Amino acid sequence: MSMLVKLEDEVKNLSGKELAEFRDWFLDYEAKRWDKQIEKDSKSGKLDSLAEVAIGDFKDKKYKTI
Repeated sequence: MSMLVKLEDEVKNLSGKELAEFRDWFLDYEAKRWDKQIEKDSKSGKLDSLAEVAIGDFKDKKYKTI
């Protein structure tokens, strides 16, 4: 049995309260991983071309306000 299948089985057996606590923990965990990846990509220059396009669009007033 794979680790993923074991985890799925464990999650299915959580109480409502435990599931809510796990969900909160997982969302926080995932957000922190995402933040680290964005920071890494930003420092490496991977996002530079996207930033240049966004800045150019802003300067050319190619945006919508909501």
